[in-house]
Formats: sequence, structure tokens, C-alpha cells
Amino acid sequence: MNINYEYYRIFYYAAKYKNLTQAAEMLNSNQPNVSRTIKILEHELGCNLLIRSNRGISLTPEGERLYSHIKIAVEQIQAAEDELVQSKNLQKGCVTIGASEAALRVLVLPVLSTFKKKYPDIHIRILNHLTTQAVESVQKGIVDFSVVTTPPKIEKPLVSYPIMHFQDILIGGPSYASCEERVFSLEEMNNSPFVCLGEDTVTYRFYEDFYRNHNLILKPELTAATTDQILPMIKNDLGIGFVPTVFAQDALEKKEVYKLQLSEKIPSREICFVENTNYPLSIAAKELKNLLMENASTDD
Repeated sequence: MNINYEYYRIFYYAAKYKNLTQAAEMLNSNQPNVSRTIKILEHELGCNLLIRSNRGISLTPEGERLYSHIKIAVEQIQAAEDELVQSKNLQKGCVTIGASEAALRVLVLPVLSTFKKKYPDIHIRILNHLTTQAVESVQKGIVDFSVVTTPPKIEKPLVSYPIMHFQDILIGGPSYASCEERVFSLEEMNNSPFVCLGEDTVTYRFYEDFYRNHNLILKPELTAATTDQILPMIKNDLGIGFVPTVFAQDALEKKEVYKLQLSEKIPSREICFVENTNYPLSIAAKELKNLLMENASTDD
């Protein structure tokens, strides 16, 4: 059968209120139209659904069975419509983000603070990944989008947009307190113990290329699982290392670490937005994307 859904919706209200006039009011219609539609539905189904009497209407056994199913369908559709309206008005919803550590600290967390104040009922899930893992999460549809430091090669259906750049600095611990005014060459500093992330990270490959471009080999003495682990190692004089400026700011002000000047320019790095064109963004995810784009600023 190919019966118009509107017929079932009208029957739902008639059966719910046991009154055609009240059903018509709920439907913004009139009683004759409701009565006529139900007769059409009864004809299409080949059975009586309502018993009409002076005391109102009641359901036939066939009408009771039909109503038990139609009630579930209509109310589920109404709930879905209400949810979509709330989502459209950003009163409800969920956004799942993949983020590399640097991108999370430099850009995502400050923007999320603003977003949650503006849309407190939107639930946010953050999956803190290595860049490669964050990109893979977008590929598999596990996250709505990812925000990462300059990612590996992106292939369709993924697309990537650079949204800001940030600057790393070279820092050392207390034993370098007297070296702030000096300018070192990268070759000189290559003799010092070096702390960095592991070989499976984009950051490692970035600095491996930086050293190679100056005819040097990156030789870390210590590797950390996260950027947050690098700073304590440097504070304790276990080596020198590169970290984003924002990561080191507090420690620099407290004189726990010291900025080391290089004669070679440290290349700036990019933070990119990665999404999958096979999975359109929800309204809430689009709003967060726009906020990220608007609030991206250059970290010099």
C-alpha cells in the first residue's frame, strides 16, 4: 500500500482525543475534513477504524491495532522534528572533534571556551590524538572534523584548510640562564642534549627536515609522548627543545626556562582544519568551524 502519511497523522489525533472536533483543532483543520480523511483511510485499508455515536467516537479492534503502531511512528517523527529544530537553533546537539596536542592548546581550547558560553547545551567531545590519528578519525567518520598541526598528505574525500600559523621557540633549562643574550648556530646547539616528540609524530618529521635543510642530523637524547612532557624535562636540565611559544610563556616569565636565540630562522608551523566531504557537518559543527576560523590569530 502507498497511503498518504497525512491520513495516518489525522487518524492519530482522532484516536488520541476520541473527538473529531478536538483533533481538528490540534491539526489546524476542521471537523468535516478530519471525518472525510478518516473515511478515505478506512476505504484504503478495507476496514472500519472508528465507531461513531452520540457520545463521541471509539476505536474498533482494527482501529486499536492500527493506533498502537501509528502512535509510535507519529510520536517518533515529532520527536525527530523537535530535535532538528533545537539543533537548528543550537539548543541541542553534539560535536566530536579530533585534535593534535599543539592545535588543542594553541587554538581549540580558547575557542571552545567561547563556544560553550554561547551555546551551553551543545555537548562537545574531544579526542586528543597525534596528527596522523586525528586525520584518520576524520577519514573513518569517527569525528566531525579535526584540527591539527600541518598534516601528512590529504586525499579525497578529505579536505584541509590552513587556518593559522604559530611559532616554536628553542628553550633551555636553568643551566642556560646566562645564554639569553647569545645567538647560537643550530650546529652549536646540536651538541647539546635534545628533547623532542617521537619519530611517529609530525613534529619530529618537521624538525628532522629543519635539521636536514641545514646539513645536520636530528639526534634526540630524550623523546616524549606529548608536548606537555617536554617542558618538565627542559625545566630539569635534561636537554633543550622546541615548543610552541604559548606552551612556554608561563615558564619563561617565572625564569624556569630560557629562550635560546638561533642564527637560523625557525620555520613557522600551520594549524589546519580537516573535514570529510562524505560527511556533511551538522549545524553545530559548522558554527564551531566558523568560530575557529574567526578566532584564529597568528602566534608570533
